[in-house]
Amino acid sequence: MQADILVVGGGLGGVAAALAAARAGRTVIMTEEYDWIGGQLTSQAVPSDEHTWVEQFGITRSYRKLREGVRQYYRDNYPLTEGARAWGDLNPGAGWVSRICAEPRVSLAVMESMLAPFCGAGRLTILKPYRPIAADVDADIVRSLTMRHRDTENEIVISADYIVDATELGDLLPMTGTEYATGFEAQSDTGEPSAPEHAQPDNVQAVSICFAIDHVDGDQTIDKPQNYDYWRQYQPQFWGGPMLGFVAPNPRTLEYATRSFTPNPDDDPLLVDADQRKGGGDENLWIFRRIAARKNFVPGFYKSDICLVNWPMIDYMDGTIIDVSEDEKARHLKAAAELSYSVFYWLQTEAPRPDGGQGFRGLRLRGDITGTDHGLAMAPYIRESRRIKPITRIVEQDLSHTVRGDKGAVKYRDSIGIGMYRIDLHPSTGGDNYIDVPSCPFEIPLGALLPQRIKNLIPAGKNIGTTHITNGCYRLHPVEWNIGEVAGMLAAFSLDQGLTPHQVQADDRHLHDFQAKLCSEGIEIRWPQIGAY
Repeated sequence: MQADILVVGGGLGGVAAALAAARAGRTVIMTEEYDWIGGQLTSQAVPSDEHTWVEQFGITRSYRKLREGVRQYYRDNYPLTEGARAWGDLNPGAGWVSRICAEPRVSLAVMESMLAPFCGAGRLTILKPYRPIAADVDADIVRSLTMRHRDTENEIVISADYIVDATELGDLLPMTGTEYATGFEAQSDTGEPSAPEHAQPDNVQAVSICFAIDHVDGDQTIDKPQNYDYWRQYQPQFWGGPMLGFVAPNPRTLEYATRSFTPNPDDDPLLVDADQRKGGGDENLWIFRRIAARKNFVPGFYKSDICLVNWPMIDYMDGTIIDVSEDEKARHLKAAAELSYSVFYWLQTEAPRPDGGQGFRGLRLRGDITGTDHGLAMAPYIRESRRIKPITRIVEQDLSHTVRGDKGAVKYRDSIGIGMYRIDLHPSTGGDNYIDVPSCPFEIPLGALLPQRIKNLIPAGKNIGTTHITNGCYRLHPVEWNIGEVAGMLAAFSLDQGLTPHQVQADDRHLHDFQAKLCSEGIEIRWPQIGAY
């Protein structure tokens, strides 16, 4: 097969890249290794992590269309209460982590509807479930990739002028010989205040396998999971108690904190204000990432709220899945699934209840919500990827509020988007505690999307040129979408203008033209500055 642009990986960055490139009139092939496109928002089942001002500004026009499409899908198809239907900024799950917590299938349906016109027009071909297995590289140019079907093992060779790496782990980087980094960089290399003295390439953030639950009548207890006894006694030295428990570090203070857990509380979803400035929102784990608040719907339609479990105790720290053998990767992912099953079983049988009893036996796994028979999310939640060695590397001191103060984040000459989130690093495979650093609203430099050597491969997600530290705030949903959308537009623009991406970034005139194109498509490249005119 052949196309102008090949997008490998159908997560948020991949969907945004394919959408942007097809919108620009280019032929696009997008491949995805799971049954669902959408990545962390769908197959990984993670409600969107967003900044405080998301309803007003600070995201791209197409990401706003996705968010509003989710809300409209509920209004069109779900029996909302009058209050919920009239809620302009409808939060279907009324979760505290995000102003729009929704069921994965709804986000999937909206993304598929956004891509459908381009599929119908023949500009976009989506191949699922396919993953890359080999690359044909000629010096600094990637000529083609070989994709293999997950189930049939059928192979397809796809050639394209530009390759967009939107895989969750930066899988194309070693495959194409693109120079990259993993894990912690050394402080002597980056100058980052939070970096260690020596590089730790195998020390990466924990992966998590999320799951959805509700609470109904009857005993829903599952069989005791394999290796439950191992996880029952598992206790990281910085944790404050067994990992299967409600005590865990507060990410911002590192003090031990006890979370509460109250299935189906009598709260008013219309009063939930998911503002990350006020805290992480995880004080009550049920409400934290709730994706369906039963009181947003007519009485009796939902028997229970639906809660998405992406909590501290499911963070798997026993090993990395980057640059290991396929067998070792599979072993770690199996163990991560066992941890998630063990957390659920502990909740059902041993978790302390407010009435003094133990266990919530009415808890039920909702694999139908996550699209699986096994009950967990379709894909592991990946927080950290391989990262290109870029033209411009984003470091902690570019945006840390502790370093920058009132000056704000560094303003890049070649900014191609904006984002905001705290530098939020989960515990890691090297045994490190949370690193949670306040950050300034930041920009995304085009140079961070350009490998130092390879000319036609563009990263479109967590594989851009951040560090282990700054990945912590560039990895969230709207930023990944922005990066992917720009990657698709950059490939199309380069083809239209007869330029390479590196030439676009290096020449002021070409860069200005590209930035103007981005602005015309609704991509904000600077944070608003309010003043007289």
